[in-house]
Amino acid sequence: MSDAKTEAPRQQVAVVIPCYKVRRHILGVIDAIGPEVDAIYCVDDRCPDASGDFIEQQAQDPRVVVLRHEQNQGVGGAVMTGYQRAIADGMSILVKVDGDGQMDPTLVPLFIGPILKGQADYTKGNRFWDLSNIRRMPLVRRIGNLGLSFMTKASTGYWDVFDPTNGYTAIHANVAARLPYASISRRYFFETDILFRLNIMRAVVCDVPMDATYGDEESNLKIGQVLTEFSYKHARNLFKRIGYRYFLRDLSIASFELLAGMLLLVSGVLYGGWHWWQAVEAQQASAVGTVVLPSIAVVSGLQFLLAFVGYDIASIPRQVLHPLFAPFRPRRAG
Repeated sequence: MSDAKTEAPRQQVAVVIPCYKVRRHILGVIDAIGPEVDAIYCVDDRCPDASGDFIEQQAQDPRVVVLRHEQNQGVGGAVMTGYQRAIADGMSILVKVDGDGQMDPTLVPLFIGPILKGQADYTKGNRFWDLSNIRRMPLVRRIGNLGLSFMTKASTGYWDVFDPTNGYTAIHANVAARLPYASISRRYFFETDILFRLNIMRAVVCDVPMDATYGDEESNLKIGQVLTEFSYKHARNLFKRIGYRYFLRDLSIASFELLAGMLLLVSGVLYGGWHWWQAVEAQQASAVGTVVLPSIAVVSGLQFLLAFVGYDIASIPRQVLHPLFAPFRPRRAG
């Protein structure tokens, strides 16, 4: 009998590149992708510059596969198209890199490393890890990322990650195959919505320190969009996450802390506000009881809510998910 151990099959790595007005940089991005990558999916998202045709004509890398959208679907739609094709082709780890040259393709091994080692299901870049590099980031992006980071922590439940709009990511195919593609936002909220869906699945996410290169491209992050669309979607995901996590799937001490905190806080504010208004209308001093009781209720409510937040922060997913799933095998037609 042979004592040789059977080696596990090598994990196939794919890079997905959404392509929209990237002709100036896309060939350089493709050329910089290292040999650790087995396939490169360039998704022409109905690009007015015909990026797909340009790549097919100019790119010499045999790993390149061009996919096309008949209608523009946004960066999220392009990435999901690449994910689905890569999964169907048997890829194991899917890396998303932008085609505008702002992400260094030589960093791919850093992003797939934690997944290969069984330490994470999903990795994402963090440009804020080295504080000395923050000054290199344009001011508008810096302000937008700082505000979005707090909203993202609350709405996704990943309190230990930062730089939520960073689109340099990697995900294991076993997890990506089980994402609800029809429900995920397809445009600029895509990265944050993915994090929300991953938390619902209880997948492990970790940041990868990186630098970013900023050229003459204009940022698509608009302050007005952040204050309207993003704020609404963050609030929606926050309520959905709390409902799923603390009342639908499980009922823990944090569930009662949240209910008690909200009840005490709202009732204290309403009771105290009503009696304060009556005292103002009557031009009389408020009774001691109408001041003390709502004050106690408000303070107690805040304490319960802080306890809930503390529990939520401590319950970040810790168990890697992708080894628990059997490899996804798409059904073939016929």
